[in-house]
Amino acid sequence: MTITKKLVFAALFSFGTLSGYAQYDPNALEILEAMSKKYKAIPAFEANLTSTLVNESEGIKEEFKGKITVKGEKFKLELEDQVIINNGTTVWTYLPSAKEVTIDNFDPKSDDINPIKIFDIYKKGFKYLYLGDKTEPGNDEVDLVPEKKNAQYFKIKMIISKKDRSIQSWTMFDKSGNRYKYIITKFVPNAKVDDAFFNFDLAKHPGVIPTDVR
Repeated sequence: MTITKKLVFAALFSFGTLSGYAQYDPNALEILEAMSKKYKAIPAFEANLTSTLVNESEGIKEEFKGKITVKGEKFKLELEDQVIINNGTTVWTYLPSAKEVTIDNFDPKSDDINPIKIFDIYKKGFKYLYLGDKTEPGNDEVDLVPEKKNAQYFKIKMIISKKDRSIQSWTMFDKSGNRYKYIITKFVPNAKVDDAFFNFDLAKHPGVIPTDVR
């Protein structure tokens, strides 16, 4: 995986403290609550993502694709050259080309990678502001801005469907001028996946070298 791609998908899960100007807008809160409720009611889902990294001052514009399967606290993120699996207790980071897998404990209270955080991120440490539907008619635009100032990312812009309150995209802005945008290109609710899908079975991956850091 290239350094750029690592940054893009690290940003997908890095919801640390940010800083900014927003307020606790009741209109924004109503939209965010409806969005969160929608996804919490889905037992399991799959989503295809297209992510772009743009930095105008550095002349950077790159695009990557991935797929996420989520079931409760479990998830599997599949990228072109990396797979991350979390069964709610253990996290496996698998590099197929290197035939290596790193095994670690999952701490739900930490800032470790967890794609479902995007549905609840607004609930703690953020202010939020409703910006209407001027950018994308038919969708509502909400800015999330953290309460604390010592942050790498200073804003998250969420585009949420007016019709069904699904997330269409979100963009993270960092202090280095990078914009990480994630667009959901396909969403499959009520995906049929069993718990075994969220485990990495070494027996099915002959030749893969495990590194256990638990």
